[in-house]
Amino acid sequence: MFVVVEAGGVFLTSLFERNVCISLSSASSLFSSCRRSMEDSSSQVEMMLSYDMKDGDVENEVRHHQDHKSSYKAYVAQRFGRTPRNLCLIAATVVIAFTTGFLTGYLVHRNKGSAAAPLVQIEEPVARETGAAPLMDWDNVTDLLAQKLTTKQFESTFSEFASVDHRAGSPGDEALRGKVLKKFNEYGMNPWTDEYFVRVQDPPASGSNKVVFNGRTYHPKGFLSYSVNGTVTGAVVYAQYGDEADLNQLQDKNNLNIDLSGRVVLVKSGKISFAEKVANAARRNASAVLIFPGSTDGSFGRETQLFGHVHLGSGDPYTPGFPSFNHTQFPPVQSSGLPSIVAQTISINTANDILRQLQGPSSPTQWRDVLRLGGEKDVITVEVNNVLSEKRINNVFGVIKGFVDSDRYVIIGARRDAWGPGFAASTVGTSVLVELARSISHMVKNDGFKPRRSLVFASWSAGEYGNVGATEWLEGYLSSLSMKAFSYIDLDGVVTGQSNFKVAASPLLHTLIGSTIKGVSALNKDANLLSQVAGNWESSVLEPLKLDSAAYPFLAFSGIPSVSFRLTSDELGYQYFGTLLDTREKLNTVTQNSVAQLTRVAAQFAGHIALRLVHDHLLRMDLGRYEKIIRNHVAHINVKVNSIKMMQPQLLPKTLTVQWLISAYSAFNRASRSLTADIQNSDLEDIKMCRSINDRIIMGESLPSRPPGLRPAHTRGSVQPPQCHEKQRPQRRCGCVQRPVCSGHLDHSGLC
Repeated sequence: MFVVVEAGGVFLTSLFERNVCISLSSASSLFSSCRRSMEDSSSQVEMMLSYDMKDGDVENEVRHHQDHKSSYKAYVAQRFGRTPRNLCLIAATVVIAFTTGFLTGYLVHRNKGSAAAPLVQIEEPVARETGAAPLMDWDNVTDLLAQKLTTKQFESTFSEFASVDHRAGSPGDEALRGKVLKKFNEYGMNPWTDEYFVRVQDPPASGSNKVVFNGRTYHPKGFLSYSVNGTVTGAVVYAQYGDEADLNQLQDKNNLNIDLSGRVVLVKSGKISFAEKVANAARRNASAVLIFPGSTDGSFGRETQLFGHVHLGSGDPYTPGFPSFNHTQFPPVQSSGLPSIVAQTISINTANDILRQLQGPSSPTQWRDVLRLGGEKDVITVEVNNVLSEKRINNVFGVIKGFVDSDRYVIIGARRDAWGPGFAASTVGTSVLVELARSISHMVKNDGFKPRRSLVFASWSAGEYGNVGATEWLEGYLSSLSMKAFSYIDLDGVVTGQSNFKVAASPLLHTLIGSTIKGVSALNKDANLLSQVAGNWESSVLEPLKLDSAAYPFLAFSGIPSVSFRLTSDELGYQYFGTLLDTREKLNTVTQNSVAQLTRVAAQFAGHIALRLVHDHLLRMDLGRYEKIIRNHVAHINVKVNSIKMMQPQLLPKTLTVQWLISAYSAFNRASRSLTADIQNSDLEDIKMCRSINDRIIMGESLPSRPPGLRPAHTRGSVQPPQCHEKQRPQRRCGCVQRPVCSGHLDHSGLC
């Protein structure tokens, strides 16, 4: 017989009988549970307050907490101290408990008859019921996915979803919406749609935009949505790609020293988005921007027109911060990301006509495509007459429900619309979306795969106008999505070449991306994607997330860890995006007739990430890595600010300090280490515990990216909530909604 005494209870066990166990451990269990809950809460609160609390304040709080615990221990010692009276009571309790246990054991054994009981009973371990979904071996999961994703199936899906004309809101877009909806129905995914009424700019219905130079008038058929309308006249200047480096080179006082005020800036496509080119020029007081195709490929048509938008942001710029539901009255406000100058696209032939006649200073030696940059006498006139129109668009959704945390989900999305055929821009992504939905739903129905969390498949509309469909959905259900959606995987433009592989993602996902690259076969099935990477995979593969990616609003606006990727050949990107030449034939030429095979590789990469996130007990997100990246950036900012203060103090306010930033990082670091310790000391088979930890991991992204009171300027205006018509019901803070009836349950995020 031995006695074990712990913090909250007394355990009495008879080695001879092993039939009796009188325990007072419930108090200890309750204390441990409360303590764990308090630690979880304090960690989350610390992360939330890290933006408002200085290092000293945090230390004072910790010291106060420690003093409180010390006083509590003193009180316990005083209240339950080792007095003679208490010792007698404890001894009496032990004697009574032992006697009761011994007599009970004796009576039980006596009533068992002549059968002899073993001296030490070895009990079989009892399986603890957790309610968790049976965990399929990861290798079996990836093998199943590889079997179901075939090049033959992709060829069939390409044929079904290819379309010559499917601009947002057009009959072609609606036809594709119906096809996606039908597929999701066939797969048993309980699909639904979300309808929005958005305002966009289209080219003039009658007449056209025009450019006049040296007495010749050009009538481009391409256009840039959201450009300022009007007529502008000014001297033209060539600025290569129109990025910061190019414009700074033109303005360098020690070299060209060109004043861009009032100038019409002529740039070629590539490197950065159209919106960034226009914004860069506007910041330097240019009056207009002309953009022509930057292709050097001889097969690229010299009269090929460019289409795009110049909103430095995402979503409907005329309802910033609010979803564009029908019949919702919005204040007269616009996104701050709308341009302030005129912008228009022109063909290569038109650009060459202008460039050949330019005078002025010689171009930099590295700009080999032109001789002269343009002088004050090279006057050009740009006239834009775009028309603002309202379009009805529909997003389509389908869901594969998880078996444990069904209200937590990864979102996989692809845009459905395009300016023309849009084969690389939308058809490939939509095909991957549909094939992943088919494959995973079959794995669940027929192969015994049971994801712990749900997968939501989304087909967006109006992506070409600035990811309008995706952003409007985010704005409509932000409060719910920020708590339930833990990742977004973007499928737009995933195949534009074959020699390089690029990924842009939240740092939380970098570790998962690295392991996925090693596990996905490349075009040559005997090697993986990692074999295509030269040197360190991080420096070769990872790139910044681009503003025109659909993953951008999910990460920047909603704080949802996101990933966007592409198989590519050209650092400047796929030259046929935004043209009517984005066809299957052109993509075949770029990929050496390997479109279906490369699409299968892309689908496997996206599928592996999605399945890993819904398969494991613990989300594969690396907070430690995120902390290191934040630390490096904070250190870089600190060095930069101190350098400017020393060299050019007049550029910064004297009161400017990075102490707040350092304090915020310190608090985040402590919270990250606390969470890591909790993970190591927790039973991840416990559903509630695992769910709580996963929710804390997700907060690691949303808190740094969306501090209290801050939202991206280009997606939100300082506006009041919209007013409802009398016959409409309020829909949270977002507006007034008339939604279709859902046959099942409709939660706050629109999931039916």
